[in-house]
Amino acid sequence: MIGRRPSADNTRQDLYAYKGYVDGDRENRLKATGLLVHIQRKAPKGKPLSDCQKRRNTRIAKTRARIGHVFASLEQMGGKGLRCIGLDRATLQPNFKAATYNLRRPCSLKTCGINPAFAF
Repeated sequence: MIGRRPSADNTRQDLYAYKGYVDGDRENRLKATGLLVHIQRKAPKGKPLSDCQKRRNTRIAKTRARIGHVFASLEQMGGKGLRCIGLDRATLQPNFKAATYNLRRPCSLKTCGINPAFAF
């Protein structure tokens, strides 16, 4: 739902979205709820983006890409599909996928030559 946070525990104030969500009314509604809106800008038809807008888009894209890679990795592990019976098992399965991702991440960083702070 646009305009409300998913839960009371979520205290993050930033909202990142695709270029297709650019709309003055929508942005005003989101800002009124206390969110910081980070939506990339599209160039007007037949005109290029300014250098300032290009830098802003790049800054937003870096954060969005990092988040997108996490969800893509979880999707490669089977996505949201569950094959189990019961709420407890259905809750445990995504937690195992997230834990697996968190365990694999330092290994992939080490392979790239980056030493994570908690490397083993």
